[in-house]
Amino acid sequence: MRARRAAESVPDPELPQLTLADLGVLRGVEVAPDGTVTASLTPTYSGCPAMAEMRADLAARLHAAGFAEVRIRTVLDPPWSTDLITPDGRRKLAEAGIAPPGPAPRRTPGPVPLELSPVRRAVPCPRCGSADTEETSRFSATACKALRRCRACREPFEHVKEI
Repeated sequence: MRARRAAESVPDPELPQLTLADLGVLRGVEVAPDGTVTASLTPTYSGCPAMAEMRADLAARLHAAGFAEVRIRTVLDPPWSTDLITPDGRRKLAEAGIAPPGPAPRRTPGPVPLELSPVRRAVPCPRCGSADTEETSRFSATACKALRRCRACREPFEHVKEI
């Protein structure tokens, strides 16, 4: 489907090495009998500042592909999780020197439990593969990434946090 291919090619504004499809935020693309395209996006987190750019870029790409009437729908349920990043997206992150996330914490129905201390896991260095890394800042260029440093090769790198 031409509309789906066009939508799947849109790069993420904050992680341009990934497409919206790689990131798992593109939830669907439908073409109505009258030719109207409806694409569904899910934000990575509530208040994600990149959503406006994602919506605009997606609409522009679909218009450029020849679709006159385009609607972008925001889908909040089910919520986005880093588990939705595709294997190809994880590979692209690592190739760009960004550590991909590990498995997301399991969600259960009902209230979200409060965790007072972060759960730590070994985050391997995307450059040398060493698990001997440390977090130097909980936040990096974007809220969804942390800044880390490898103790083996001494290189700094970003890590996409598990959500």
